[in-house]
Amino acid sequence: MFTANTTLMLVATFLPLLGALVLLLVPKGQRKVFEYGSLAVMILSFLLSVSFWFGYDRSSAAVQWYHAWTWIPSIGVKFAVGMDGISLLLWLLTTFIGPIAIACSFGSINERQKEYYIWMLVLQTAMLGVFITQDMFLFYLFWEVMLVPMYFLIAIWGGPQKLYAAIKLFLYTLAGSVLMLVAILAIYFLQHKTTGVYDFSLASFQAMAPVIAQQTKTFQILLALAFFIGFAIKVPMFPFHTWLPDAHVQAPTAGSVILAAILLKMGTYGFVRFLLPILPWATRALLPFFITLALIGIVYGALVAMIQKDMKKLVAYSSVSHLGMCMLGLFALNPYGIEGGLFQMLNHGISTSGLFLAVGIVYERRHTRMIADFGGLSKSMPVYATIFMIMVMSSLGLPLLNGFIGESIILMGSFQAFPWAALVATLGIILGAAYLLWMYQRVMFGPIAPVNEKMKDLNLREVLYFAPLIVAAFWIGLYPKPVMEIMDAPVHKLVMQVNPGFYQAQALEAQQASAARIGMHGMEAPEVATEAIHGGGH
Repeated sequence: MFTANTTLMLVATFLPLLGALVLLLVPKGQRKVFEYGSLAVMILSFLLSVSFWFGYDRSSAAVQWYHAWTWIPSIGVKFAVGMDGISLLLWLLTTFIGPIAIACSFGSINERQKEYYIWMLVLQTAMLGVFITQDMFLFYLFWEVMLVPMYFLIAIWGGPQKLYAAIKLFLYTLAGSVLMLVAILAIYFLQHKTTGVYDFSLASFQAMAPVIAQQTKTFQILLALAFFIGFAIKVPMFPFHTWLPDAHVQAPTAGSVILAAILLKMGTYGFVRFLLPILPWATRALLPFFITLALIGIVYGALVAMIQKDMKKLVAYSSVSHLGMCMLGLFALNPYGIEGGLFQMLNHGISTSGLFLAVGIVYERRHTRMIADFGGLSKSMPVYATIFMIMVMSSLGLPLLNGFIGESIILMGSFQAFPWAALVATLGIILGAAYLLWMYQRVMFGPIAPVNEKMKDLNLREVLYFAPLIVAAFWIGLYPKPVMEIMDAPVHKLVMQVNPGFYQAQALEAQQASAARIGMHGMEAPEVATEAIHGGGH
């Protein structure tokens, strides 16, 4: 139903694009207009989005504020928008990070400021559009559009090897997108063959799950692999991760923040929204393969991060490890695992954004990111050292901060499904603490070189754009309930779609426990339910 909230959702989403069009009319050289104008647009978009946090019905798993307009009727394409709890949280994270990404760019972008801020605004609308769309054609359109601004942000304002990194990002993502498009079209034509209707709506694609389950196993596996590769490149999962370190290292600070906080979440979001509910049998059949890659990513990313000499590359490889943990949770196919994976996606957006901002600050002052070039910075930059420490502790999962909650729930869910994988994943957490603390110790403590003694501490603008991240890290760590409540109903619905035996098994276990208490023994769980308990349905 079309409501005022639907209008507000569209305004918050497309306001950055409107701001970009307005900035096109501003003459070059008006640096302050581009900086403060784009910041004002991002802040306004965020303020408009906040009302959805309070207006969301947490008891419902349905898509809320839904409306669809006929767009291309001949092929069944509609401009359909709406959000459930999962997409709402990622949409809010995007509007939250937008002003921070703009604010950290002040002073560091010294050429072609007009084009830079216009591309930042266009990118924001493209990312927001991914999370509100309820049409597969529209989703694919936003998915591809957001690649263009990021390409130019890296290729024009990046580091010495910016063109190589930008082209690598473009080619990897494009390859994955083509495979995803093939899978979308295969389901689209299968749907027409089955129902006689052409329809790109997300609901109709998810409704095709029983029909797809009747097709050959080879067909289902190929579809699942096409979706998997498309989304795994975006996450990125091992071995599709090689574009990420190059992109992060060469991107400007704001580009790295957006990559870490939002763009990587597009891949995990794709798994939750498309692969799991549309291809549940194939997902369960491929679970050993998916879990193995997730575990390799967790350990490999952490080990490679430990040997990095460049702080930015270290943080980039930490993302490979942390996102592998998110994928492990999602592939547990139970409420704890999926909710933990989604929760950790938000946490990663907060903590890793803070780490990239911290690295960007010392790079602006010294024009180096090499760990060996620093030491003793806590003496000359005490405020910076304090904030950097909070972000490090958030990333490694210290209790009372946001990372601890997400990792704990993921381990609970994965241990319930496959205990051996949870044990391997803990190694990634231990290594994460090692490389982050080692980096912090080498940068902040020890003897200080004369050049580092002259480094200025954080100014007011820098403190202000760190402040929201710090508040979010402590708030989620101390009181995660509001975030979890938004996810509960959609996660329950997703588990019912991909692993319906889980809740049946839980109910049967409860019956057995009750019977045992009153002396009624001999009840046995059906084989399928037992598998759901111990193997996540695979």
